[in-house]
Amino acid sequence: MDIAVCVKTNPDLQLMRVKDRAPVLEAVPFKVGDLDKNALEAALLLRDAAGDGRVVAVTVSEGDRKIRETMKEALAIGADEAVIVSDPALDQSDQAGVALALAGAIGKAGPFDLVLFGEGSTDGYSGQVPSRVAELLGLPEIGYARSLQSTGAVLRAERSMGESIETLETALPAAVTVVSEINEPRIPSLMNIMKAGKKPVVEYALGDLALDAAAVAPRRAVRSNLAEEQSRKHVLFDGEPAAQAEALINALVAEGVLGR
Repeated sequence: MDIAVCVKTNPDLQLMRVKDRAPVLEAVPFKVGDLDKNALEAALLLRDAAGDGRVVAVTVSEGDRKIRETMKEALAIGADEAVIVSDPALDQSDQAGVALALAGAIGKAGPFDLVLFGEGSTDGYSGQVPSRVAELLGLPEIGYARSLQSTGAVLRAERSMGESIETLETALPAAVTVVSEINEPRIPSLMNIMKAGKKPVVEYALGDLALDAAAVAPRRAVRSNLAEEQSRKHVLFDGEPAAQAEALINALVAEGVLGR
């Protein structure tokens, strides 16, 4: 079973800070997105269950994300190969341009039985790219799968619909997005980390995919991407500690935070 897994390198949110409601990315390392690791783990399990095939991690280089270094993480986790689409025109591209580049790379590196995605990226989290890629490749898409099972040329997916569980089947090839509950991504061993540097990495420019800068030019502009503005009441309590504690509790009860 040949599977392409689309991954994105995202800033490490645990090391990112916010200043004036804007994220500060200076000196923040990039890593494979957590939700993309779930998709990669799902691909490895399906490949191993089939007993044959390959898992190819596919990504688009956007800006200075040291993409080759971070893709070694995907290879260390278990991907057999990596495909990188790298071109300066992609630095400012939007979801439509990224999807076009990914679809071109998947088509060139394929054919694949399955294309897997995380449900969204941990930076923008628009969730647009999987559906765009599926449409470009002419594939049926199943979203938000929490379990996957392949039986020959048919894929069965289960997903939660609130108060009910929905089971879907589709013929392969297909595209699927997975949720974090689907699995617990494996931690690569030291041996696999060392082997990752010897695994094949293919790099495409836009020209290799019959694309150009105009094709991936952004179709929309992000006007603002700021954290929610929060206001503080700056309430101070005076007096003895016991009186301050009582006043604090009364204030929290009045705000509905605590109940009595």
